[in-house]
Amino acid sequence: MTAQVTVGLDGSEESAAAARWAAKEAVLREVPLRLVHVDEWPSTPEIPAPYARTHAERARGLLADAADEARKEHPDLEVFTERAQGRAAGILTAAANEADLTVLGSRGLGGVLGFAVGSVSLSVVGAARQPVALVRAKGERPVPPRAGIVVGVDIYHPCEALLGFAFAEAARTGLPLRFLHSWTLPASYGYATLADPGLGEELGDRLEGGLDDLLEPWRRRYPEVRVTAGAAMGPAAYHLVEASQDADLVVVGRRTRRVPVGPHLGHVAHAVIHHSPAPVVLVPLV
Repeated sequence: MTAQVTVGLDGSEESAAAARWAAKEAVLREVPLRLVHVDEWPSTPEIPAPYARTHAERARGLLADAADEARKEHPDLEVFTERAQGRAAGILTAAANEADLTVLGSRGLGGVLGFAVGSVSLSVVGAARQPVALVRAKGERPVPPRAGIVVGVDIYHPCEALLGFAFAEAARTGLPLRFLHSWTLPASYGYATLADPGLGEELGDRLEGGLDDLLEPWRRRYPEVRVTAGAAMGPAAYHLVEASQDADLVVVGRRTRRVPVGPHLGHVAHAVIHHSPAPVVLVPLV
């Protein structure tokens, strides 16, 4: 793995926004920025030569313009460009596996419909072994809320990679961290909570205590990071999407699963990347 931030460029405003966001991230991490464009169209003798030359010129211009903008905004940033031919999903996934962080664009369709996340982005976030960020186009969210980083955490499963990414990101950016664990009452509680509503409150208090215990070593490691944590009763997808509305960044984990039909994303990750107005980072977990 190489210490760098990688961006997939396709000429859209979404990928341009991703490049701008990634450049800032590379500066914070003090690593180079790698701009990658993939030509997916077939290179065969049937393709007219003038069209092939025009396509190549556009690709070179796209990379050059993005690199020039990044260097102009961040004069000390080291920027590399790369053109590749083949399947974008496979090439970008391989590139993501070599980078600290990969950033892709994601088109917003409004508060109800959420993001139009393409098949390439879904394939990369579902298969990459390193964190991948999805970023909306510039102008869809004109005033950054600066409310901090929201992190969805499941205290019942290993999530060290998620916690490590979140605390390191907060330390770099100076943003506060808000950890959120969602839960539902076990079926075994049955009608007992109707007779004694305090049972649910008691369980919630125990879960918040478990969340605090999980975070305590990381708090000691990053004493400068401001941290809040809470457990909310109800669907995790709902609570994370609600919390994302005024967040600067949302971080969620992605479990590695072996499925016969390719990469898999859970319903919580799907909900967040489709409906969060903030950039979303998916962190692969064991």
